[in-house]
Amino acid sequence: MDTNSLMEQILAKDNLNKAYLQVIRNKGAEGVDGMEYTELGEYLLKNGETIKEQLRTRKYKPQPVRRVEIPKPEGGVRKLGVPTVTDRFVQQAVAQVLTPIFEEQFHDHSYGFRPSRCAQQAVLTALEMMNDGHSWIVDIDLEKFFDTVNHDKLMTIIGRTIKDGDVISIVRKFLVSGVIIDDEYEDSIVGTPQGGNISPLLANIMLNELDKEMESRGLDFVRYADDCIIMVGSELAASRVMKSISKFIEEKLGLKVNVSKSKVDKPKGIKYLGFGFYYDTFAKQYKAKPHASSVAKFKAKMKKFTCRSWGVNNKHKIEKLNQLIRGWINYFKIGSMKKLCKNFDGTIRYRLRMCIWKHWKTPKNRAKNLIKLGIPKWAARRTSYAKGFARVCRSSDISQAINNERLAQFGLISMLDYYIERCVTC
Repeated sequence: MDTNSLMEQILAKDNLNKAYLQVIRNKGAEGVDGMEYTELGEYLLKNGETIKEQLRTRKYKPQPVRRVEIPKPEGGVRKLGVPTVTDRFVQQAVAQVLTPIFEEQFHDHSYGFRPSRCAQQAVLTALEMMNDGHSWIVDIDLEKFFDTVNHDKLMTIIGRTIKDGDVISIVRKFLVSGVIIDDEYEDSIVGTPQGGNISPLLANIMLNELDKEMESRGLDFVRYADDCIIMVGSELAASRVMKSISKFIEEKLGLKVNVSKSKVDKPKGIKYLGFGFYYDTFAKQYKAKPHASSVAKFKAKMKKFTCRSWGVNNKHKIEKLNQLIRGWINYFKIGSMKKLCKNFDGTIRYRLRMCIWKHWKTPKNRAKNLIKLGIPKWAARRTSYAKGFARVCRSSDISQAINNERLAQFGLISMLDYYIERCVTC
């Protein structure tokens, strides 16, 4: 493909319209100029032609990104860079033209930030390799990948494919546009900030060099963005691969391997994209399941949404629970978790009963509601004056009055039913 005149493709009306619609769909926070995404349309009506001319003449100057730090569940922070909405629009227009070109070069076992690909596909591919006799895993963790990408190395790689100097110029400008931290400007000497529309593509371009190296060595691997695991047949081979691939990453790509988080282990000892792995002795193969840490995160959110002291009505709590359940199962549906879903169903219903019990407030109102729900008067009065939320809401009277069917009528979905409906392994 001729890549000498890509800027005109980037500035084509259809491509710019598509980029604008994507930025609007993504929404997102404002950048350093304070412009909201809702203001982009009006801004482009007034300044669109000027922006196009600046891009043609290499005079377009991206503004610095706004640094935002997002706490990680396991500790520390993830540094995001929020470009202005105008820069996001230009980045999106560039990415839309470059993506099909580089897609032809990307490895089939690269799944992150690519069209029609997802994390679940990466996990299923990894399982196929594990069950093909590759029972040792090289789990390589790249330390602060997005913050350590070497600009010169990345631009050299891009330059092998892209020959349009105008496009090369704007990509480099985005890389060196700088960062605003606490109202102070800092140069961006290395890195491609997470948060930009073009950053995922640039990450894949850089890490495709790693994919090509692993392929040339005949290694079986799966990569999702900077999360990479390599499957081999023995512990000795795994240790050897860990050493040689880590050396390539640091010496040839200029990236840093996090030694404390990288490891060699059997499948059951690793976590990949939120999944854990176990050996099913009956089926005689490895299978995936939600990792213990992923289960713990779900449990923490579930408890938050069923907290008795949360000052919202129970209908809102159920709406939030349903969103959590659907999102979690849609992600982990390729894993085995029937028993887990059944157990969580019981816990969620029990905690919701406590929320409803508290909402009824007084013994008189509790007795009235229990009677209305079919509990005999004497039992309703006995239960309504009993002490202790946990003990009362485990009683047969409460379970009968606020039974599973009534909770379903109130809107609560069953994790087990939704999993069976959605999963691909049942």
